[in-house]
Amino acid sequence: MLVMSKLPKFFCGFGWAVFLVAAPFVEAVKLPTNPVIFNRDIRPILADNCFACHGFDAKKRKGGFRLDEPEGAFSPNKDGHIAIQPGKPEKSELWKRITTMDPDELMPPAESHKKLTSEQKQLIKRWIAEGANYQKHWAFEPLVKPALPEIRNPQSAIRNPIDAFVVARLAQEGLKFSPTADKATLIRRVTLDLTGLPPTAEEVSAFLADESVAAYQKVIVRLLASPRFGEHMAHWWLDLARYGDTHGQHLDNERQMWLYRDWVVNAFNLNEPFDQFTIEQLAGDLVINGTDEQKIASGYNRCNVTTGEGG
Repeated sequence: MLVMSKLPKFFCGFGWAVFLVAAPFVEAVKLPTNPVIFNRDIRPILADNCFACHGFDAKKRKGGFRLDEPEGAFSPNKDGHIAIQPGKPEKSELWKRITTMDPDELMPPAESHKKLTSEQKQLIKRWIAEGANYQKHWAFEPLVKPALPEIRNPQSAIRNPIDAFVVARLAQEGLKFSPTADKATLIRRVTLDLTGLPPTAEEVSAFLADESVAAYQKVIVRLLASPRFGEHMAHWWLDLARYGDTHGQHLDNERQMWLYRDWVVNAFNLNEPFDQFTIEQLAGDLVINGTDEQKIASGYNRCNVTTGEGG
């Protein structure tokens, strides 16, 4: 069963999170047309195997080939070779180099200790044949609502439109839903996931005693309203921001950063939209007529390691 519950806009981009509980598996699935998607299917392959020598760093770029952007990939190098010719994999230098039998021409080269699988090669070929459509970083791509996969006899598994995508992908991967979790396991999982803490004995007892169809949804609403939710979400962000209450070098003396930490916690608990969440951290001190809270948010820029040697 899938249950949707309102989650912070900045956390999931479209305002909803999905919680998956096991449901019966549907064997007969008609998969939708599935074009290769650059960000999902191709970028990870190229980033891991190619960008070190054919990416944005011109000083390390080899052969005059650039693969991280279409302008470089579709343009000839000094020898007239084109890495990617959209719709024409056989004429694309990329396809030739990853499939050649010549060890001196094969990419990635042996000294890189990297090797493409046959599946990865076929994905690249399909992508080129389909037009080699590049995408910007996912954060800068507009959200597009996809068509639902067609699933036969969906009543037993489809409780929510998102279930259709889950069932279709499981069938594609040859997987099945896990057995349905018991209620005690379910509340433990979701409480840990949303607050980082286990449920209390009283919370478990109340959930077990609630036989209404909305019992699970009520747990979700309660957890999202808990201050612990913001604290749990904030620690992931603060780790990425390199937050610290000390300078990080030499004597590693204390520095006053806790106001910024509390701002992040409150932003999660207040469901602040992601665009505002980032703007205020990057430039809250530059906002016209900005509030003290917005200025505190720009403490993000102080999270780097610093030194005060007096020199």
